[in-house]
Amino acid sequence: MGQSRLQLQTLLEQLMGSEPDEKLNVYFQPPANVQLKYPCIVYQRDAASTKFADNAPYNNKQRYQVTVIDPEPDSDIPSKVAALPMSSFSRFFVADNLNHDVYNLYF
Repeated sequence: MGQSRLQLQTLLEQLMGSEPDEKLNVYFQPPANVQLKYPCIVYQRDAASTKFADNAPYNNKQRYQVTVIDPEPDSDIPSKVAALPMSSFSRFFVADNLNHDVYNLYF
């Protein structure tokens, strides 16, 4: 069985340096009316990878799109996300003077 999304939330909060009781700056599928605080991590479920044996699924991993949004171009947060197991860099872009590093993460 794969790890839960809440475990991923906790892991990403630790990367941001948040206190255990704080839920700041890491957002799961935030609605449009939420005011993001930067730097932050925004993530959403993106896909899944299922392995089969004898026509039955035996391993299923969720893939998340993890976006680090930071006004600082030399932030160390993207390298922390890149160092996670099963993480791969997808793309980089700048929007509204904010740097966006996008990763695919199987968790």
